[in-house]
Amino acid sequence: MFDFTLQHTDPKSGARAGLINTDHGAIETPIFMPVGTAGTVKGVHQYELKEHIGAQIILGNTYHLYLRPGMDVMGKAGGLHRFNGWNGPILTDSGGYQVYSLSQRRKITEEGVTFSSHIDGSKHTFSPERSMEIQRTIGADIIMAFDECPPFPCEYRYAKDSMELTHRWLARCCEYVDNTEGHYGHEQTLFPIVQGSTFDDLRKASAEAIASFGRAGNAIGGLSVGEPAEEMYRVTDMVCDILPKDKPRYLMGVGTPVNLLECIALGIDMFDCVLPTRNARHGMLYTAEGIINIKNAKWKDDFSPIDEASTCPSSRFYTKAYLRHLVHSGELLGAQIASLHNLAFFLWLVKEARRRIVAGDFASWKNEMVPRLERRL
Repeated sequence: MFDFTLQHTDPKSGARAGLINTDHGAIETPIFMPVGTAGTVKGVHQYELKEHIGAQIILGNTYHLYLRPGMDVMGKAGGLHRFNGWNGPILTDSGGYQVYSLSQRRKITEEGVTFSSHIDGSKHTFSPERSMEIQRTIGADIIMAFDECPPFPCEYRYAKDSMELTHRWLARCCEYVDNTEGHYGHEQTLFPIVQGSTFDDLRKASAEAIASFGRAGNAIGGLSVGEPAEEMYRVTDMVCDILPKDKPRYLMGVGTPVNLLECIALGIDMFDCVLPTRNARHGMLYTAEGIINIKNAKWKDDFSPIDEASTCPSSRFYTKAYLRHLVHSGELLGAQIASLHNLAFFLWLVKEARRRIVAGDFASWKNEMVPRLERRL
């Protein structure tokens, strides 16, 4: 059964260490969740996620899995856990962010969203109920309410109308989930999503409305969509002051290593982002000493390990010169090694943050780490 235990709080910030229990295993928070859009984290085996870099939970994408392989295949497979061989916890988004990103291909009404597939142009409709039905078939442990993510910047009236629509859709999501059973014998927990763009009164109203639904966890959406980082932090801080302290808080789609530490300090427990794998495929590596662009000529004959301090075996085994060669040559192994490295680093970062929270020195450690993480090496 899903539950959350708040184990420690940092005395000089809002940082928290907790434990989430699901039917597919426990999750120590704060946690970063690798994104497996189409049922896989790009270029990374499931055993590598668990054994080499210590992932505790991964994401699946409702929109993409609905289009390919489709829910007929997913149902026959017995859900995503059996389909992709990952036996740990899984979270699925609702398709709402894809609605946001398909602004030229969709129409939003009270009933839901009609959109054109990016694959073949075919027409489809997601309603709150349909999103819940699809996520039931995928079988994730944590499922997200169907919402609309407004763009940044947007006018106040648009953000208010969008937020109110998200709240009405949430009521329908809750009704569907509360009156249906999962398909595969394990519990599925619904997280609502706070919206309201960067308008203080809307975010406050949305956080209060979402909290009133009394679900087991809550998410903050509509950030990391182009707003300045300071705005993200300000909104996150305000919302965390309102959301229940005894339930996990998930900041969707965020972000850089610095973003993670700053938002952990504000009271966020869960993160996801495509950044570590997407940037890895372009040769950008994150380390505790700063950022490496492995394409730069300075690494051409650097035969030192990619990162001797990494928790990832390949980062300690392969050299910077070799990885640069692979990336420049377009070899798939280059993207794989770099992706493993970045994911391992993000997971190390949140694990170390947790250790520091428990030890009571998170705030000073964060202030020391942030300028190092921003450096270009």
